[in-house]
Amino acid sequence: MKAVVTRVREASVTIDGACCGKIGKGFLVLLGVGPDDTEKEAERMADKVCGVRVFEDEAGKMNLSLDAVGGELLVVSQFTLYADLKSRRPGFSKAAKPELAEPLYERFMASCEERGFRVERGKFGADMQVASVNDGPVTLVFDTDIL
Repeated sequence: MKAVVTRVREASVTIDGACCGKIGKGFLVLLGVGPDDTEKEAERMADKVCGVRVFEDEAGKMNLSLDAVGGELLVVSQFTLYADLKSRRPGFSKAAKPELAEPLYERFMASCEERGFRVERGKFGADMQVASVNDGPVTLVFDTDIL
């Protein structure tokens, strides 16, 4: 499982002109699922993302977690994180099939909610427009293969 996590002041996702998810301070999470991922990876990813300390404390140091700042998450499915870029036209055969990916996408979000976080979401498989006001900018890449 892979995630690109951006610290944001606000973020939203729109489908067919209608906003379906919006957050204030927190994380925009682009989440990709690989073919060998399981619920274990989804829960481990949620633990890492929700626990990372990248918000500034009173001294201006990145020392506070999402929980400490009352942050929220906007999670968008992103199979393109598994793109094969050997040629000019990316291939996506390394991404999990939807029947595996969607339940694990949902499990990741449920695991974040179980930790007490407000989670907004895109719609799995939809054509979405994602907007964000990056804070910092701070962007992190998580990969359960190397966590």
